[in-house]
Amino acid sequence: MAERISRKEKALKTLAGYFQRNGCIRWVDPEMKEKLGYKKYKKGYEVRLVAQNEKELAALEKALKAAGFKHGKPYPKNKQTIIPIYGKEQVERFIDEVETFAV
Repeated sequence: MAERISRKEKALKTLAGYFQRNGCIRWVDPEMKEKLGYKKYKKGYEVRLVAQNEKELAALEKALKAAGFKHGKPYPKNKQTIIPIYGKEQVERFIDEVETFAV
């Protein structure tokens, strides 16, 4: 009998595919933050997912919502659209939940 995949699991699998294709994670560098101070060092925790067209953008937004992630405002970069996920907690949860579906 076939196993039923939940909506969230399907969304996480979709997110894992997009992330593996050309996503990236930005981490806070504690040494640099210490050196420059919090007023000058503005880097935060962020996952960046890349949509190459409107169809992918819609699929990513739908998957993020189904998986329970709140994303920032998508922005254009070159001929693609970046969908950011901000915050230490969300980035850590993204890594924990998506890595189980990594190929």
